Amino acid sequence: MNDHQLRDRLNSFGQSHVLRFWDRLSDSQRAALAAQLNRIDLAEIARLYAGRGDVEDFSRLLERIEPLSAIRLADRAAVLAEASRAGLVALRAGRAAALVVAGGQGTRLGFDHPKGLFPIGPLSRRTLFQIHVEKVLAAARRCGRGIPLLVMTSPATDAETREFFARNNRFGLPAEDLFVFCQGTMPAVSAADGRLLLDAPDHVAESPDGHGGMPAALARSGGFDILQRRGVEYILYFQVDNPLAAALEPWFLGLHLMHRSEMSSQVVAKQSPDDRVGNVVSVGGRLHVVEYSDLPDEFAQRRTADGSLMIWAGSIAVHVINVDLLRRSVEGERALPFHLARKRVPYLDDDGRRVEPSEPNAIKFERFIFDLMPQAENGVVVEVDPAEAFAPLKNAPGAATDTPEWVRRRMVELHRRWLSAAGVELGANTEVEISPLWAFDAQEAADKLPRGTRIDRPTYFSAEGPVELDPASPA
Repeated sequence: MNDHQLRDRLNSFGQSHVLRFWDRLSDSQRAALAAQLNRIDLAEIARLYAGRGDVEDFSRLLERIEPLSAIRLADRAAVLAEASRAGLVALRAGRAAALVVAGGQGTRLGFDHPKGLFPIGPLSRRTLFQIHVEKVLAAARRCGRGIPLLVMTSPATDAETREFFARNNRFGLPAEDLFVFCQGTMPAVSAADGRLLLDAPDHVAESPDGHGGMPAALARSGGFDILQRRGVEYILYFQVDNPLAAALEPWFLGLHLMHRSEMSSQVVAKQSPDDRVGNVVSVGGRLHVVEYSDLPDEFAQRRTADGSLMIWAGSIAVHVINVDLLRRSVEGERALPFHLARKRVPYLDDDGRRVEPSEPNAIKFERFIFDLMPQAENGVVVEVDPAEAFAPLKNAPGAATDTPEWVRRRMVELHRRWLSAAGVELGANTEVEISPLWAFDAQEAADKLPRGTRIDRPTYFSAEGPVELDPASPA
């Protein structure tokens, strides 16, 4: 497309203003801007802005909700053994791969790197990435077969993530079992008029297209081809900021298989109506997630006859997803909808000066993976104990929850429970941390230590064995 054609295309969508600095750009800058503009689907942007996104009216949806069928904590024990066997069979056959969404920066934590690089280990200071890789390696050791790990980055985290894995030799993960791919982007537009924003004379402001951009990113990167060659049928999906994520537990995959589900999801029971989690609901036999910001208070407060919340299930973004379902979602009519969010986006004014808005000035478009749920046949909801499976790292120190210290405390408390159940005697405030390479779960921990073992000093159970630490000196 030549310059004249580019201008005509932009004019037809009222976006010619993005070329206002064209005359002062170098040839290479012009080429870069033109290439970026040619990648942007201007018709889609116009449609999304005119309709303000693709999502439906949640109030109308919620009027039709029905009781949510779920495998509650109390129900799981009865099927745990059978589900674990089924999951192990599939893992041993190489039918599953792990996928971690890792596009976020640690900015809110005061950490100027990808969040996956954050040193969250209470004693070891292992990073989130290392903890997740160790879980994959431990699960692979248990089933006697390598498990691929797919890592979805964003443009902001991709290069540093790749370099981090290379520098650390992938923490022992074989090269053929690691596939890093980058999610796509969407341009930000002015909330006032839908016009594209420039964040540099030769660049349109863009942002990642959300974790729901994962299927399209897999298609673009050749990820689906890799999965097909390896015979992978199921994706074990989780987010990088949750070091307790239990996506690799064989029982979870087993429950998915036993119900012939296309998408299974872990949830926690909400403690209050306004918990800041996505709300899993059932409408017409199909599962949906309604974000906490979209849940009207009148519905959030509703209770059943026994006084419990009607909308009780909070999504924790841990799923088993059939690869075939992901493939179908890349197709036109099955594409995931875009949600919009008003955000502050820096931009250049007409004189080329950078403006840092103090209030939301722009609309960002993103997709969410949970919008696959209504498309999935036989969706399964499984309740987990948040103390065992959910400790998201989201907030800077000083917040009530989800801070680094809060997450570390949850990790220590979980591992103390494992050891106590194994008959280990622990000092009242003794911190312990367990690598998955030492024990994948409570049962493996019980198999490693004799009952009556006494631990009074901070101890990190590494792949090589227990390491006692000076209380003031993490490993």
